[in-house]
Amino acid sequence: MQHAVGSPLPPPHQPGHGPAAGWSPAAHHPGPHHPGHHPGPPPAGPHPQGPAPRQASAPQHGPGPVPQGSAPVPVPPGFTAVPPAPHAAAPQHAPPDTTGHVPLPPGGPVAAPGGPPPAAVPDPAAGLPDPGATTLAVLLIGPAGAGKTSVAKYWADHRRVPTAHISLDDVREWVRSGFADPQSGWNDNSEAQYRLARRTCGFAARNFLANGISCILDDAVFPDRPVVGLGGWKRHVGPGLLPVVLLPGLDIVLERNAERTGNRRLTDEEVARIHGRMAGWYGSGLPIIDNSQLDVPGTARVLDEVLARAIASPPKW
Repeated sequence: MQHAVGSPLPPPHQPGHGPAAGWSPAAHHPGPHHPGHHPGPPPAGPHPQGPAPRQASAPQHGPGPVPQGSAPVPVPPGFTAVPPAPHAAAPQHAPPDTTGHVPLPPGGPVAAPGGPPPAAVPDPAAGLPDPGATTLAVLLIGPAGAGKTSVAKYWADHRRVPTAHISLDDVREWVRSGFADPQSGWNDNSEAQYRLARRTCGFAARNFLANGISCILDDAVFPDRPVVGLGGWKRHVGPGLLPVVLLPGLDIVLERNAERTGNRRLTDEEVARIHGRMAGWYGSGLPIIDNSQLDVPGTARVLDEVLARAIASPPKW
Protein backbone atom coordinates (compact mmCIF):
# COMPACT_ATOMS: atom_id res chain seq x y z
CA MET A 1 0.00 0.00 0.00
CA GLN A 2 1.37 3.42 -0.91
CA HIS A 3 1.18 6.35 1.51
CA ALA A 4 1.89 9.96 0.79
CA VAL A 5 4.95 11.50 2.37
CA GLY A 6 4.02 12.97 5.73
CA SER A 7 0.74 11.04 6.11
CA PRO A 8 0.31 8.74 9.13
CA LEU A 9 1.12 5.09 8.67
CA PRO A 10 -1.39 2.48 9.92
CA PRO A 11 -0.31 0.46 12.96
CA PRO A 12 1.41 -2.88 12.33
CA HIS A 13 -0.80 -5.88 11.62
CA GLN A 14 -0.55 -7.84 14.83
CA PRO A 15 -3.06 -10.28 16.29
CA GLY A 16 -6.21 -8.31 16.92
CA HIS A 17 -4.94 -5.38 14.83
CA GLY A 18 -5.95 -6.50 11.35
CA PRO A 19 -8.66 -4.92 9.28
CA ALA A 20 -11.31 -6.31 11.62
CA ALA A 21 -9.91 -4.30 14.51
CA GLY A 22 -10.03 -1.11 12.47
CA TRP A 23 -7.61 1.77 12.24
CA SER A 24 -8.95 5.13 13.20
CA PRO A 25 -7.35 8.16 11.61
CA ALA A 26 -8.50 10.12 14.63
CA ALA A 27 -6.04 8.17 16.70
CA HIS A 28 -3.20 9.62 14.62
CA HIS A 29 -4.73 13.08 14.45
CA PRO A 30 -5.85 13.67 18.03
CA GLY A 31 -8.46 16.39 18.47
CA PRO A 32 -9.80 18.05 21.61
CA HIS A 33 -9.87 15.80 24.64
CA HIS A 34 -13.34 14.75 25.81
CA PRO A 35 -13.32 13.49 29.40
CA GLY A 36 -14.93 10.16 29.80
CA HIS A 37 -14.61 9.24 26.14
CA HIS A 38 -12.31 6.37 25.26
CA PRO A 39 -11.64 5.22 21.66
CA GLY A 40 -11.27 1.62 22.74
CA PRO A 41 -12.70 -0.68 25.42
CA PRO A 42 -12.74 0.58 29.00
CA PRO A 43 -9.47 0.28 30.91
CA ALA A 44 -8.90 -2.79 33.02
CA GLY A 45 -8.41 -0.98 36.31
CA PRO A 46 -9.58 2.22 38.01
CA HIS A 47 -7.95 5.52 37.15
CA PRO A 48 -6.88 8.10 39.69
CA GLN A 49 -9.21 11.01 40.14
CA GLY A 50 -8.72 14.04 37.93
CA PRO A 51 -7.49 14.36 34.39
CA ALA A 52 -4.43 12.25 33.80
CA PRO A 53 -1.51 13.46 31.68
CA ARG A 54 -1.27 12.06 28.14
CA GLN A 55 1.65 9.85 29.13
CA ALA A 56 -0.56 8.06 31.64
CA SER A 57 -2.69 6.65 28.83
CA ALA A 58 0.21 4.47 27.65
CA PRO A 59 -0.37 0.73 28.07
CA GLN A 60 0.77 -0.75 31.35
CA HIS A 61 2.21 -3.91 29.81
CA GLY A 62 5.48 -2.29 28.61
CA PRO A 63 6.97 -2.29 25.17
CA GLY A 64 6.04 -5.88 24.38
CA PRO A 65 3.31 -6.94 21.93
CA VAL A 66 -0.22 -5.74 22.54
CA PRO A 67 -2.45 -8.52 23.99
CA GLN A 68 -4.91 -10.04 21.59
CA GLY A 69 -8.25 -8.25 21.47
CA SER A 70 -7.07 -4.86 22.75
CA ALA A 71 -7.50 -1.69 20.74
CA PRO A 72 -4.67 -0.06 18.80
CA VAL A 73 -2.61 2.35 20.81
CA PRO A 74 -2.77 5.93 19.49
CA VAL A 75 0.56 7.31 18.34
CA PRO A 76 1.28 10.66 20.04
CA PRO A 77 2.36 13.55 17.84
CA GLY A 78 6.10 13.53 17.16
CA PHE A 79 6.38 9.75 17.40
CA THR A 80 6.32 7.09 14.72
CA ALA A 81 4.43 3.85 14.63
CA VAL A 82 6.17 0.73 15.90
CA PRO A 83 7.57 -1.30 12.97
CA PRO A 84 5.94 -4.63 12.19
CA ALA A 85 6.92 -7.58 14.31
CA PRO A 86 9.36 -10.07 12.75
CA HIS A 87 6.65 -12.68 12.31
CA ALA A 88 4.30 -10.29 10.58
CA ALA A 89 3.80 -10.50 6.83
CA ALA A 90 6.38 -8.41 5.01
CA PRO A 91 4.94 -5.46 3.04
CA GLN A 92 4.95 -5.70 -0.69
CA HIS A 93 7.79 -3.76 -2.26
CA ALA A 94 8.56 -2.96 -5.88
CA PRO A 95 11.37 -4.93 -7.55
CA PRO A 96 14.79 -3.53 -6.64
CA ASP A 97 15.73 -2.22 -10.12
CA THR A 98 12.70 -0.13 -11.08
CA THR A 99 11.87 3.38 -12.11
CA GLY A 100 8.37 4.19 -10.96
CA HIS A 101 6.39 1.06 -11.73
CA VAL A 102 8.26 0.11 -14.93
CA PRO A 103 10.71 -2.77 -14.39
CA LEU A 104 14.07 -2.14 -16.04
CA PRO A 105 15.93 -5.19 -17.31
CA PRO A 106 19.67 -5.12 -16.67
CA GLY A 107 21.66 -3.67 -19.54
CA GLY A 108 24.12 -6.04 -21.11
CA PRO A 109 26.25 -6.09 -24.25
CA VAL A 110 24.16 -6.31 -27.39
CA ALA A 111 24.68 -9.64 -29.11
CA ALA A 112 25.84 -9.92 -32.67
CA PRO A 113 22.91 -10.36 -35.05
CA GLY A 114 22.78 -13.87 -36.40
CA GLY A 115 20.55 -13.08 -39.35
CA PRO A 116 17.28 -11.24 -39.86
CA PRO A 117 15.62 -10.65 -36.45
CA PRO A 118 12.16 -12.19 -36.04
CA ALA A 119 10.58 -8.74 -35.66
CA ALA A 120 12.09 -7.39 -38.86
CA VAL A 121 9.76 -6.60 -41.74
CA PRO A 122 11.20 -7.99 -44.99
CA ASP A 123 11.73 -5.72 -47.95
CA PRO A 124 9.72 -7.28 -50.80
CA ALA A 125 11.99 -5.78 -53.47
CA ALA A 126 15.34 -6.99 -52.17
CA GLY A 127 14.29 -9.75 -49.80
CA LEU A 128 16.09 -7.95 -46.95
CA PRO A 129 14.84 -7.12 -43.46
CA ASP A 130 13.50 -3.63 -42.88
CA PRO A 131 15.93 -1.82 -40.54
CA GLY A 132 13.26 0.79 -39.79
CA ALA A 133 11.33 -1.76 -37.74
CA THR A 134 14.28 -3.51 -36.10
CA THR A 135 15.96 -2.74 -32.77
CA LEU A 136 19.54 -1.86 -33.70
CA ALA A 137 22.77 -0.45 -32.32
CA VAL A 138 24.55 1.61 -35.00
CA LEU A 139 27.88 3.42 -34.84
CA LEU A 140 28.24 6.19 -37.42
CA ILE A 141 31.92 6.90 -38.13
CA GLY A 142 33.43 9.76 -40.08
CA PRO A 143 35.72 12.78 -40.04
CA ALA A 144 34.73 16.21 -38.80
CA GLY A 145 32.29 17.67 -41.32
CA ALA A 146 31.08 14.31 -42.64
CA GLY A 147 27.55 14.98 -41.38
CA LYS A 148 27.52 12.24 -38.74
CA THR A 149 25.45 14.11 -36.16
CA SER A 150 22.96 15.55 -38.65
CA VAL A 151 22.37 12.17 -40.32
CA ALA A 152 22.16 10.34 -36.98
CA LYS A 153 19.53 12.75 -35.64
CA TYR A 154 17.46 12.58 -38.82
CA TRP A 155 17.67 8.79 -38.96
CA ALA A 156 16.63 8.47 -35.29
CA ASP A 157 13.73 10.91 -35.77
CA HIS A 158 12.22 9.03 -38.73
CA ARG A 159 12.25 5.42 -37.57
CA ARG A 160 9.10 3.44 -36.76
CA VAL A 161 10.54 2.08 -33.51
CA PRO A 162 11.85 4.04 -30.51
CA THR A 163 15.40 5.20 -31.24
CA ALA A 164 17.92 7.26 -29.28
CA HIS A 165 20.81 9.31 -30.64
CA ILE A 166 24.00 9.40 -28.54
CA SER A 167 26.78 11.72 -29.67
CA LEU A 168 30.19 11.20 -28.10
CA ASP A 169 31.06 14.88 -28.59
CA ASP A 170 27.93 15.90 -26.69
CA VAL A 171 28.71 13.54 -23.82
CA ARG A 172 32.34 14.68 -23.70
CA GLU A 173 31.16 18.28 -23.36
CA TRP A 174 29.21 17.43 -20.23
CA VAL A 175 32.47 18.30 -18.51
CA ARG A 176 32.32 22.06 -18.05
CA SER A 177 35.10 23.18 -15.74
CA GLY A 178 38.29 21.39 -16.72
CA PHE A 179 37.06 20.31 -20.15
CA ALA A 180 39.93 18.90 -22.22
CA ASP A 181 39.37 20.63 -25.55
CA PRO A 182 40.66 18.43 -28.41
CA GLN A 183 41.75 21.59 -30.22
CA SER A 184 44.35 22.12 -27.50
CA GLY A 185 46.05 18.86 -28.44
CA TRP A 186 45.76 15.20 -27.55
CA ASN A 187 47.23 14.47 -24.12
CA ASP A 188 46.62 12.26 -21.10
CA ASN A 189 43.77 14.46 -19.88
CA SER A 190 41.93 14.57 -23.22
CA GLU A 191 42.41 10.82 -23.68
CA ALA A 192 41.04 10.11 -20.21
CA GLN A 193 37.97 12.26 -20.86
CA TYR A 194 37.47 10.60 -24.24
CA ARG A 195 37.59 7.14 -22.69
CA LEU A 196 35.16 8.21 -19.98
CA ALA A 197 32.74 9.65 -22.53
CA ARG A 198 32.93 6.51 -24.67
CA ARG A 199 32.27 4.29 -21.67
CA THR A 200 29.32 6.50 -20.67
CA CYS A 201 27.89 6.25 -24.20
CA GLY A 202 28.24 2.48 -24.12
CA PHE A 203 26.49 2.25 -20.75
CA ALA A 204 23.60 4.38 -22.03
CA ALA A 205 23.33 2.37 -25.24
CA ARG A 206 23.17 -0.97 -23.43
CA ASN A 207 20.41 0.27 -21.14
CA PHE A 208 18.40 1.71 -24.03
CA LEU A 209 18.75 -1.54 -25.98
CA ALA A 210 17.81 -3.64 -22.95
CA ASN A 211 14.52 -1.74 -22.88
CA GLY A 212 13.80 -2.13 -26.59
CA ILE A 213 15.08 1.29 -27.70
CA SER A 214 17.46 1.37 -30.67
CA CYS A 215 20.58 3.55 -30.57
CA ILE A 216 22.69 5.35 -33.11
CA LEU A 217 26.02 6.65 -31.86
CA ASP A 218 28.47 8.88 -33.72
CA ASP A 219 32.21 9.33 -33.26
CA ALA A 220 35.32 10.07 -35.31
CA VAL A 221 36.85 6.63 -34.96
CA PHE A 222 40.29 6.22 -36.53
CA PRO A 223 41.24 2.97 -38.28
CA ASP A 224 44.92 3.24 -37.31
CA ARG A 225 44.69 4.35 -33.68
CA PRO A 226 43.60 1.72 -31.11
CA VAL A 227 42.98 4.34 -28.41
CA VAL A 228 40.13 5.80 -30.45
CA GLY A 229 39.45 2.65 -32.45
CA LEU A 230 36.56 0.25 -32.79
CA GLY A 231 37.80 -2.05 -30.03
CA GLY A 232 36.61 0.26 -27.26
CA TRP A 233 33.15 0.60 -28.80
CA LYS A 234 32.84 -3.14 -29.26
CA ARG A 235 33.89 -3.65 -25.65
CA HIS A 236 31.45 -1.09 -24.21
CA VAL A 237 28.41 -1.72 -26.44
CA GLY A 238 28.83 -5.30 -27.61
CA PRO A 239 29.57 -7.36 -30.72
CA GLY A 240 26.14 -6.58 -32.17
CA LEU A 241 27.12 -2.97 -32.84
CA LEU A 242 26.85 -2.17 -36.57
CA PRO A 243 29.55 0.34 -37.68
CA VAL A 244 29.01 2.40 -40.83
CA VAL A 245 31.48 4.96 -42.23
CA LEU A 246 30.44 8.31 -43.72
CA LEU A 247 33.26 9.56 -45.93
CA PRO A 248 32.51 12.43 -48.30
CA GLY A 249 35.20 14.19 -50.31
CA LEU A 250 37.72 16.52 -48.69
CA ASP A 251 36.22 19.62 -50.31
CA ILE A 252 32.82 18.78 -48.78
CA VAL A 253 34.14 18.36 -45.22
CA LEU A 254 36.15 21.58 -45.51
CA GLU A 255 33.03 23.44 -46.61
CA ARG A 256 30.94 22.00 -43.80
CA ASN A 257 33.65 22.62 -41.21
CA ALA A 258 33.75 26.30 -42.21
CA GLU A 259 30.08 26.60 -41.15
CA ARG A 260 30.83 25.40 -37.63
CA THR A 261 31.36 27.57 -34.57
CA GLY A 262 33.00 27.16 -31.17
CA ASN A 263 35.25 24.23 -30.35
CA ARG A 264 33.53 22.09 -32.99
CA ARG A 265 35.28 24.06 -35.73
CA LEU A 266 38.76 22.81 -36.61
CA THR A 267 41.51 24.30 -38.71
CA ASP A 268 41.61 23.32 -42.38
CA GLU A 269 44.93 21.56 -41.78
CA GLU A 270 43.44 19.45 -38.98
CA VAL A 271 40.38 18.58 -41.08
CA ALA A 272 42.57 17.49 -44.00
CA ARG A 273 44.75 15.38 -41.69
CA ILE A 274 41.74 13.63 -40.13
CA HIS A 275 40.14 13.04 -43.53
CA GLY A 276 43.32 11.48 -44.86
CA ARG A 277 43.54 9.07 -41.95
CA MET A 278 39.86 8.07 -42.41
CA ALA A 279 40.77 6.75 -45.85
CA GLY A 280 42.19 3.77 -44.00
CA TRP A 281 38.66 2.42 -43.68
CA TYR A 282 38.72 1.46 -47.34
CA GLY A 283 39.53 -2.22 -47.48
CA SER A 284 38.51 -2.73 -43.82
CA GLY A 285 35.33 -4.59 -44.68
CA LEU A 286 33.10 -1.94 -43.09
CA PRO A 287 30.35 -0.38 -45.22
CA ILE A 288 31.30 3.11 -46.47
CA ILE A 289 28.87 5.78 -47.70
CA ASP A 290 30.19 8.60 -49.84
CA ASN A 291 27.60 11.27 -49.13
CA SER A 292 29.32 14.03 -51.09
CA GLN A 293 26.28 14.45 -53.38
CA LEU A 294 23.60 13.45 -50.88
CA ASP A 295 21.56 15.59 -48.54
CA VAL A 296 20.67 14.43 -45.02
CA PRO A 297 17.42 12.58 -45.95
CA GLY A 298 19.14 10.93 -48.91
CA THR A 299 22.04 9.79 -46.75
CA ALA A 300 19.59 8.37 -44.19
CA ARG A 301 17.90 6.32 -46.92
CA VAL A 302 21.24 4.92 -48.06
CA LEU A 303 22.06 4.17 -44.42
CA ASP A 304 18.88 2.07 -44.17
CA GLU A 305 19.91 0.10 -47.25
CA VAL A 306 23.39 -0.52 -45.82
CA LEU A 307 21.93 -1.60 -42.46
CA ALA A 308 19.51 -4.01 -44.13
CA ARG A 309 22.47 -5.79 -45.74
CA ALA A 310 24.42 -5.66 -42.47
CA ILE A 311 21.55 -7.29 -40.58
CA ALA A 312 21.33 -10.09 -43.13
CA SER A 313 25.11 -10.52 -43.22
CA PRO A 314 26.84 -8.85 -40.25
CA PRO A 315 30.24 -7.32 -41.06
CA LYS A 316 33.38 -8.86 -39.59
CA TRP A 317 35.24 -6.33 -37.53
